[in-house]
Amino acid sequence: DRVTIYLPMIPEAAFAMLACARIGAIHSVVFGGFSPDSLAGRIADAESDVIVTADEGLRGGKKIPLKANVDAALDKVSAKTVIVVTRTGADVDMQPGRDFRYEEEAARVHADCPYAEMDAEDPLFILYTSGSTGKPKGALHTTGGYLVYTSLTHELVFDYREGDVYWCTADVGWVTGHSYIVYGPLANGATTLMFEGVPNYPSVSRFWEIIDKHKVDIFYTAPTAIRALMAAGEAPVKKTSRKSLRLLGSVGEPINPEAWEWYHRVVGEGRCPIVDTWWQTETGGVLISPLPGAIDLKPGSATRPFFGVAPEIVDPLGNVLQGACEGLLVIADSWPGQMRTVYGDHERFAQTYFSAFPGKYFTGDGAKRDSDGDYWITGRVDDVINVSGHRLGTAEVESALVAHAKVSEAAVVGYPHDIKGQGIYAFVTLNQGVAASEHLRKELVHWVRHEIGPIATPDIVQFAPGLPKTRSGKIMRRILRKIAEGEFGALGDTSTLADPGVVEELVKERPKPPIH
Repeated sequence: DRVTIYLPMIPEAAFAMLACARIGAIHSVVFGGFSPDSLAGRIADAESDVIVTADEGLRGGKKIPLKANVDAALDKVSAKTVIVVTRTGADVDMQPGRDFRYEEEAARVHADCPYAEMDAEDPLFILYTSGSTGKPKGALHTTGGYLVYTSLTHELVFDYREGDVYWCTADVGWVTGHSYIVYGPLANGATTLMFEGVPNYPSVSRFWEIIDKHKVDIFYTAPTAIRALMAAGEAPVKKTSRKSLRLLGSVGEPINPEAWEWYHRVVGEGRCPIVDTWWQTETGGVLISPLPGAIDLKPGSATRPFFGVAPEIVDPLGNVLQGACEGLLVIADSWPGQMRTVYGDHERFAQTYFSAFPGKYFTGDGAKRDSDGDYWITGRVDDVINVSGHRLGTAEVESALVAHAKVSEAAVVGYPHDIKGQGIYAFVTLNQGVAASEHLRKELVHWVRHEIGPIATPDIVQFAPGLPKTRSGKIMRRILRKIAEGEFGALGDTSTLADPGVVEELVKERPKPPIH
């Protein structure tokens, strides 16, 4: 059976995951920031019979109507049972025979729950990740290899020692929360800290106060949080002690050297090594990262592969490049934490990851290797953008925009954003007779938030009378990326376009990116 877990960052989220693992059910955790539509799609794809949710979530002082979102999702798809955890005590609709209160049910059952014996290759969980085509992919991880890999990487990459208090600030709705809040640390008997909230509420010292309160030894967060806190200056950090800290980590996207230096100098006071970890939902655990004390640190570089990991850099034709070079990052051999399939669609698994360079796993990332042999991740090379460390398929955002009654066509690209790493830039063509207006722009931004969730909120919407297309009708996203980045001199050859005049129009009308 599949169980969809849609909970805030409360201990019950970990309980629910571990309970599934114990009885041999396959969990599918959906981030609590996703909309009812996104949730419904994930329930339907996994064919989950059971949903575990809460009455509401709390985030930065705001309430998130989780149970109401589940009800809205279940208007579109069906499930047999909904278990509701009480978080805020809000009054929520309960459907008799389908909805059950967690606290009441827990009081009725025996505390002893026999475990199910699992094979190493039995599924442990499904986790949905954005693809370059619209529909999210259910990455399936199995029991033995995944647990071996998360526990070993947690121990060695973070130099975990018995008695350490370890804090990863991710949400369990993402793979980092699975591997490095729940499974890796707990397999090693670590004390793992779960945080419900945001780094800047009620004050921008929140992270550092928690580190002091709980004497955190190891701290693992994302560059987007570091950049946001960096913008608030050094004072909120320096008013705390942070003397318990021994090691810092970074995850989710490449960390820019300025943020790395600030994290090292201000947060770690120059005494804590930083492990800049590169990995993906699909990889289960860290593939490239420094090992503290053993590998020289370089700001912005993920440095070296973990034991047994075989990265290669190839050119677009698949030729393996030697020495210092830049190209596409592939992994030439298998490792224990690797996903085994796309749930319910093995063909898509083979197509997405193994067809570009046969016999090798294609990461979808670009990378360069320097003369010391260290790896630097340069970012996505497919139609996936990385917003605040969260992967979003551009096709997903485009589909949401096109679903609006006034939109005829949309193309979405990433552009450099000071805080989030990448922002979302949407080019939108309206239906004939519909006039562009500031009111409509706001309406479209709100529409996407509602369709997918707040993480997909477009930062810039540019109304475009036409989009640059080849004569065969393919939208040239390469050109749109350059326009979004403001690199008008690097548009390349536009002569193959069906209407080259479209590009001049877009350049002329490009809105100024907001100051962050």
